[in-house]
Amino acid sequence: MTVAWNVRPPYQYLENGVEKGERIERVKQIFSLTRIPFVLVQEPPKRIWSQYAAGVKNYCSFDWYRLPEREALVQFSITLEKNTGYSVLANVNSYPKVAAHPNLKSLLSDPSLTLGSVDSASYGTELEAMIKVSRNKQERHGVLPMIMARMIGANRASFMLIEKAAWDFLKDSDSYFQQTRIVEMDGIPKGLDSYIVCSKDISTSTMSKINDAMRQLSKQATQAK
Repeated sequence: MTVAWNVRPPYQYLENGVEKGERIERVKQIFSLTRIPFVLVQEPPKRIWSQYAAGVKNYCSFDWYRLPEREALVQFSITLEKNTGYSVLANVNSYPKVAAHPNLKSLLSDPSLTLGSVDSASYGTELEAMIKVSRNKQERHGVLPMIMARMIGANRASFMLIEKAAWDFLKDSDSYFQQTRIVEMDGIPKGLDSYIVCSKDISTSTMSKINDAMRQLSKQATQAK
């Protein structure tokens, strides 16, 4: 079985060609418990979903929201984890104007600011609806969130939505990130559940093994507390 993953530091990333991150280690444990032979492959989000659309066989990936348009393409596991909510990341130039807004709705209604967003993955149904009617100028690109964060630091856009843990991980690694600031803001939807998703040819018994392995790990984690 192929298990594809997209880069999202600090949860899953490559360091000198070695897979690192708490989430990727957890997924390795899950698939090891199933006793199904698997290989991990790092692929960009658009390629992963184009594979599903093309009817790829014996293929799973992880860290995806459950969205209506994905239901026809994949099978969903039980919840892998609940992601944290987003924060706003602004560059040092736009920070005063961004921070002056009392909530996200107000921020998205400001036509003087430019919203940078990632086109290669979803922010979830609620946030996508808010972005769609935003009055901000838009810079939407099919890049990784870390690349979009560099674009914010380079003043290519005024702000973006990012998980604070990602910025904490990145902020000291690049001069562009050091030109950005986190803004905590009201009105941002809570983090969504994420899932392992598998191609339609994966058998019911295999999906059950994946779900059982997830439950086993969760039980072990609870007992360890």
